[in-house]
Amino acid sequence: MIPPRFDLTEQQVEQVVRAFYADIRRHEILGPVFARHVIDWPAHEARVSRFWKKAILYRPGYDGNPMQVHLAAGDVRAEHFSLWLALFDQTLHRILPPGSAAAWSALAHRIGRGLRMGVEDLHGRTAGPPNLR
Repeated sequence: MIPPRFDLTEQQVEQVVRAFYADIRRHEILGPVFARHVIDWPAHEARVSRFWKKAILYRPGYDGNPMQVHLAAGDVRAEHFSLWLALFDQTLHRILPPGSAAAWSALAHRIGRGLRMGVEDLHGRTAGPPNLR
């Protein structure tokens, strides 16, 4: 079970987010997807930092809807989430103490599963009734 809070500082959240997006920009598959949507990297990183601070530290300041953003992008695919999570895990384990990295990773995987399922539902829809055979 994921603890409701774990031992991180706001500075550590910001450090992880900055390092992660530096890695994203170099990634051969994810980099181009993000580049099509992110115009202002510092603003994006600040927004994502606010998301994680709210999710982990219960800090106010984030009022977005990650599911809506990922669905609206149009080119985010379910298979991107496993790549995203693997890269995020590498960043966490490179920067944070093991316990904090594991706790944040568990939370990220839970959120990632939900986002991936939403994207799969969007791209898996077909006209007509489902085939139940």
